[in-house]
Amino acid sequence: MAHPSSIPQGELPQTYYAATANPTPERPSLKGPVESDICVIGGGFTGLSAALHLAERGFKVVLLEAARIGWGASGRNGGQIVNGYSRDLEVIEHRYGLEAARTLGKMSLEGGDIIRERIAKYGIACAYRPTNVFAAYSQKQMRELSGMRENWLRHGHDGLEVLDRDGLRRHVGSDVYVGGMIDHRGGHMHPLNLALGEAAALESLDGVIYEQTRVLRIDRSGPTPVIHTPEGQVSARYAVTCGNAYLGDAVPELTAKIMPVSTQVVTTEVLGEAVINELFPTMTAVEDANYVLDYFRPTEDHRLLFGGGIVYGGAEPADIQAWLRPHLEKVFPRLKGVRLDFAWSGNFALTMTRIPHFGRLPGNVYFAHGYSGHGVTCTHLAGRLIAEAICGDATRFDAFANLPYYPFPGGRALRVPLTALGAWWYGLRDKLGV
Repeated sequence: MAHPSSIPQGELPQTYYAATANPTPERPSLKGPVESDICVIGGGFTGLSAALHLAERGFKVVLLEAARIGWGASGRNGGQIVNGYSRDLEVIEHRYGLEAARTLGKMSLEGGDIIRERIAKYGIACAYRPTNVFAAYSQKQMRELSGMRENWLRHGHDGLEVLDRDGLRRHVGSDVYVGGMIDHRGGHMHPLNLALGEAAALESLDGVIYEQTRVLRIDRSGPTPVIHTPEGQVSARYAVTCGNAYLGDAVPELTAKIMPVSTQVVTTEVLGEAVINELFPTMTAVEDANYVLDYFRPTEDHRLLFGGGIVYGGAEPADIQAWLRPHLEKVFPRLKGVRLDFAWSGNFALTMTRIPHFGRLPGNVYFAHGYSGHGVTCTHLAGRLIAEAICGDATRFDAFANLPYYPFPGGRALRVPLTALGAWWYGLRDKLGV
């Protein structure tokens, strides 16, 4: 089903991204003790962003990755640069107040800007293309998109354009939508290649990366942390924990406040330039406006990459192709029966509030996780805010860290069925158009 990857596989999942990844070295695992200013745990976007920002500021950085760079959600996601958070700024204002909404609103476009800056500064080849579109199935969803645009305008984002049916059709070759909205400050790219490029950038600044190095525990009994792995340890001034849905139990007090949720992606056979130009006349990325949404985009080699669906708790459907094919063929009936060359699943971390969870633990440990499905941009912002905080200005980091966070009700035993019940209700509302 999948083609051989250009990266030595190790534990890398067999995805379209792995099969089309840029060449990268296979890095050693940590053996023995090392010392560093910063120890970053996790080789996804949050860890890479934090490590790179800190290395640019002159810190000696060691990054530990349990598998391979980009192995988790950062190397498996839909590749869309979607601005904002999993809850829009109106919800944030209603829940946390006007000042919180203003502060988070000012930062909400920054993650996408950081990605574009990294691509330009370090010459990262990741097939970046501008814009993304939100597609509406109903007039109710159109009203919601219009309201979102008005709210964004209050926070300085004037790059959103509401589209009627004909306007959307100029971007998406599908007749299932009544309209939508385009974000001219959005975009899409090959996420694994972005991660690999950021890792190379870190190494160009003398950062050290160890792969196949799982963190077992962080000793926080002293004033500074000691990070223990199966065959070594890192003594550092600061530890930055960025494992997200794949952190495991290395930091047990964090796991109660997130829940792994899987989403699924398929990639078609090569459709050819002519077909892709008909499906995506402006080569934009698309996500629909449903609560449980579908998302899709063209690839550089003229395939359709299509994702959607969620499974609470992080389980993988028995047949991903059967899970997603009806959704793909509903949007693009002309692709009925198309061959699917790749199918995979990956986990993101959900918080109870659906707002990212930032904070500190005793012993100079910082963490950021729980992007709740909007991680591509916010992870890059998180890395910058962690670097700012470690350098002495925690104002923006604390705008997130001071927000209230709660564990899922019922603990690990009940968090999945209770959350799934809520999602069922919102999914039913999508179907009924209410």
